Amino acid sequence: MNHPSLARRLAGALLLIAPLASHAATPLELSSPDRQLRVTIDTGDQLTLAVSLRDTQLVLPTPIGLKLSGIGTLGEHPRLTGQQRHSIDTSVRPVVAQKSREVRDHYNALRLDFAGGYALEVRAYDEGIAYRFRTELPGQVTVEDELAGVHVRPQDTLYWPQEKSMQSHNEHYYQALAVSEAAGKLVGVPALVRGGGAHLVLTESGLRDYPGMYLHGEADGLRAVFPKVALADTARDDRNVPVTQEAPYIARTAGTRAYPWRILGIAAEAGGLLTNQMPYLLADAQELKQTDWIKPGKVAWDWYNGNHLYNVPFKSGIDTRTYRHYIDFAAENGLEYIIMDEGWYVLGDLLAVKPAIDMPALMAHARERGVGIILWVSWKTLDTQMKPALDQFARWGAAGIKVDFMQRADQWMVNYYERVAREAAARHLLVDFHGSFKPSGLQRTWPNVLTFEGVKGLENDKWTDKQTPEHDVTVPFIRMFAGPMDYTPGAMSNAHRKDFVASFDRPMSQGTRAHQLAMYVVYESPLQMLADSPSQYRANPSSLEFIRQVPVEWDESRVLHADLGHYVAMARRHGDTWYVGAMTGADGRELALDLSFLGEGSYQMNSMEDGPNAAIFATDVQAGSASVTRASRLTMQLAPGGGWAAIIRPAKPAQ
Repeated sequence: MNHPSLARRLAGALLLIAPLASHAATPLELSSPDRQLRVTIDTGDQLTLAVSLRDTQLVLPTPIGLKLSGIGTLGEHPRLTGQQRHSIDTSVRPVVAQKSREVRDHYNALRLDFAGGYALEVRAYDEGIAYRFRTELPGQVTVEDELAGVHVRPQDTLYWPQEKSMQSHNEHYYQALAVSEAAGKLVGVPALVRGGGAHLVLTESGLRDYPGMYLHGEADGLRAVFPKVALADTARDDRNVPVTQEAPYIARTAGTRAYPWRILGIAAEAGGLLTNQMPYLLADAQELKQTDWIKPGKVAWDWYNGNHLYNVPFKSGIDTRTYRHYIDFAAENGLEYIIMDEGWYVLGDLLAVKPAIDMPALMAHARERGVGIILWVSWKTLDTQMKPALDQFARWGAAGIKVDFMQRADQWMVNYYERVAREAAARHLLVDFHGSFKPSGLQRTWPNVLTFEGVKGLENDKWTDKQTPEHDVTVPFIRMFAGPMDYTPGAMSNAHRKDFVASFDRPMSQGTRAHQLAMYVVYESPLQMLADSPSQYRANPSSLEFIRQVPVEWDESRVLHADLGHYVAMARRHGDTWYVGAMTGADGRELALDLSFLGEGSYQMNSMEDGPNAAIFATDVQAGSASVTRASRLTMQLAPGGGWAAIIRPAKPAQ
């Protein structure tokens, strides 16, 4: 929903609409509202785009264009026929408040029209630059390729999202290396380049009927590459369906359309990336009319903990009694949902519930306890049975679906995501995409899509020791820039690297308990998991009490401290209550806590901090409490791999 301020909206709109001489090749410039960012478009022999922050060029002239079969490359030898400039300053109120209840949409815009039925739209925000192409061509067009990416200095630092193939889970660890060292490597998206005194994140939004973008390392930058249209694939099982034959083009699509936005999020300090909302603002407008049924919330999740319970009078497993226990645990702790992950149906048939599961009874029990059930599904089986399966889920009273293992981003698969979102919305079902590409705007267009995986999350602790605290304080700046991130926090078994053992059945996390608790404030996911077992949470009541109180939507978000790959501290507000989360990588540290963001009056702060022995025993966490005001200045003490978290509420008047 838009809430424009008429006094600000369209300031300077339509400053210029004029046909230009075909030989004109003077570079055109567009600045951000604060005039700190400048984008330069050259319309000479080849359309190029360059970006500067103040007096420093961050992106060197980079060719951009669309290669269309039978037409040529739009952007080669362009003939500019007109331009329009305007400014917008309005606000958007999201259905789901991932970072803030209202999002300011403030930018300067330039549209360039060219002979041949195409245009380039450019927007300059204080937080970055975005552009997209439009075509107005008859019928269908075949897009052979798109020229995009960035030319940067070879010595700039790339935080390489390590990727091997475009048929991928899109889950990345990040390796810092010189851009020149990434030559020949496949680079996942989002990707971050640091150089010229700034951080630049590349991603996309408004992705519809088009393949998702990846990047290829070049000696002097990153070049966009795209999965080609799939002509044939082979189903190895219910989830692995690799493409075996590709077309020589990336999309077959409508000739009159807008293409995805190419986004360059820019921040002098890394913390600026944490509050950047360009990917949401550039997404296509909401198509879902009725949204009051969409309820974000926290989830008791079974897969990470393997449905393993203890101190219960029955043998736990994937069965009715165990899931009743999860439902009761959720109800007792104010959790909105449980997920029934893989194992509840006979693989290959979503309508064949396993005999150990009494689905109608579970749904009735959940309804009685005020808990929703989200059902895991394999994407391929859902594709085959979509309408009958979703109809059955709706009849049962399911709250949503968790769709897993897509592992592709070609045009067909991008359209599959939207088909799932649309069909689920028609039945009032929420959607959680796992084994997915990064968020690319679908969560605005279809707000029943609450979260995406596309991240190396907590589950990796079950089989690798690479899930480090350093990784945990890297993903907020890169992956989370694109949108909600289903990292699935909440491990109650915690260890430092020297003591860590990967265990599938009894997993533990690296870093301290407080490190895990802080994730509930730092990491954004409107469907936020409690990954560990109900038995583990009951054995750690102070940690559970903290988690159960943290909301999943935010009215306001502020960065307190941020250093990519080293530490991050956020303050977020929900109503009149503030929540603080701080996390560090390998090194312990002290971080100042300036509470001047609080309102007037006294507040009660309840904190969960690394205990005095947390550097040895990662599970050592201690609760603290203090009376504070906006004048208070405190210190957060973080152990190596540690964390700090707090809830700060207005103090109740004395009786």
